[in-house]
Amino acid sequence: MNETIITSKQNDLIKEAIKLKQKKYRTITNQFLVEGYHLVKEAYDLGLVARLFYVEEAIFLNVESYQVSQNILDTLTEVIASQGLVAVCNKPNIKEIGNRVLLLDNVQDPGNIGTLIRSCAAFGFSTIVSENSVDYYNDKVIRSTQGALFKVNLLSGSLSDFIKNNPQIKFYVTDLKSDKYLEDIDDFNNDIGIILGNEGQGVRQEIIDLVERSFKLKMSNMESLNVGVAGSIILYEIAKRS
Repeated sequence: MNETIITSKQNDLIKEAIKLKQKKYRTITNQFLVEGYHLVKEAYDLGLVARLFYVEEAIFLNVESYQVSQNILDTLTEVIASQGLVAVCNKPNIKEIGNRVLLLDNVQDPGNIGTLIRSCAAFGFSTIVSENSVDYYNDKVIRSTQGALFKVNLLSGSLSDFIKNNPQIKFYVTDLKSDKYLEDIDDFNNDIGIILGNEGQGVRQEIIDLVERSFKLKMSNMESLNVGVAGSIILYEIAKRS
């Protein structure tokens, strides 16, 4: 623990932490910011906290910790009423893919990404693969996951490559033009991958063309649902049948 209170934005540690608000620096450093006791505790329990900034009390032991002024903490946090705690965390190591995978194609709303991460954690989908979507470590995504961020394997990269390189997985694409509904599918017992698309455009045609199986949700009065809601319904239904 450093006994000097940091009060300047020009402090090298603060400047490095501020950079983590940008995706490119999160990618370069393989680190991200977490704020608030609950999320910091989740990261701490997993050994992911690299550095801690606090206003009044250093709560966690055996972590490089620095007391900062409220003004400095406000510079690091994105919420109006912070809890006086911000941590620089290392991104979790990539784990085994598992037999339930969610693929996201160009999903742009942080709330939708956060909702889907939580639903994956709740309904047994151990891995998410995302292409051209909001960064998992965007501050709004992190807050909306309520800690589920640390319970799911988060991958980024080409969906087409992932599909081609994992022939053992049965991939299903959601497609409003499909002639099948979710309830028509009866073979969700093996390795499966569900593909969800952009809020306005859906899944790209090139991805649809790679996948033999498709379905849509049966509904009344609406053509489609918010991707976070639709995806959560799908994951729940699959978990219920498995």
